[in-house]
Amino acid sequence: MSDTDLRTHIKEMLVKNLMLQTTPDQIGDDLPLFGPDGLGLDSIDALELVVSMEKTFGVGVPSSEVAGKALRTVNTIHDYILEKRGATGKV
Repeated sequence: MSDTDLRTHIKEMLVKNLMLQTTPDQIGDDLPLFGPDGLGLDSIDALELVVSMEKTFGVGVPSSEVAGKALRTVNTIHDYILEKRGATGKV
């Protein structure tokens, strides 16, 4: 799966699993996922996102510290997935 395809897949997962009132195309790669300047996700959404990542990509998030760094934007999720997958690009 290419980097672009992986980012698209992440955005589709966000919209579907978090029931966002937006489309994947409207989510920028560097748009903050949490807080008022981005999608406005909250701590409950973070838990849903972690579960969704594990189900969809087979990648877990072991702690809130890791989550704070990995779940900032689509790009940080993308990089985290590739890192956890050994940067093989297979997703």
